Amino acid sequence: MVAHVQGHKNRRVFDIIWHMINFVEMKNRMEKIVSLFVNDIASIRTGRATPGLIESVVVTVYDGQKMKLIELGSIGVPDVRSLTFEPWDQTLIREIANGITAANIGMMPAVDGQVIRMSLPMLTVEQREDYIKLLGRKLEGARVMIRDARGDFRSDLQRSKQEKTVSEDEFKRDETELQKTTDIYVGKLEEIAKKKETEIRG
Repeated sequence: MVAHVQGHKNRRVFDIIWHMINFVEMKNRMEKIVSLFVNDIASIRTGRATPGLIESVVVTVYDGQKMKLIELGSIGVPDVRSLTFEPWDQTLIREIANGITAANIGMMPAVDGQVIRMSLPMLTVEQREDYIKLLGRKLEGARVMIRDARGDFRSDLQRSKQEKTVSEDEFKRDETELQKTTDIYVGKLEEIAKKKETEIRG
């Protein structure tokens, strides 16, 4: 009987520690989702020039090797409507310029000495609305990922409740904390999206 009680206590201590670790992992997962969202929307055009517009553009260099611009040189923002790209290997400058043209990103590159210059054309009203709709779809996708993270953790809470390794009060407390954390991260996503929309509307 004593061994049984001791075993139950040990299981309970283990379960509490396991939940604490899981909660930290869930927060880390949600943090990563926010970071992914930030990176994902960086390439959406706004009225301002930003490195994110071209960082992930893939060009073919070195006889067929596909590489992102961020891996090939440095990006500059001389003003709100211009970008520059300076290849680390100057022998690739023409290939990179041709690759940017082929990528069809809405900016025509011009080689100027050791740099490639690009001007950001004005967005039309229709383009702005299309980009805002795209932002909305990406935001909803990120929200779904946050909800999935919450759902996975809640399933663990439900299992612990059914196995009676957490009390009803503990379950309710953890569930409240879970929802609070979820709301915080959804709020972060929405704040980032709101700022991006403001930039798109110019």
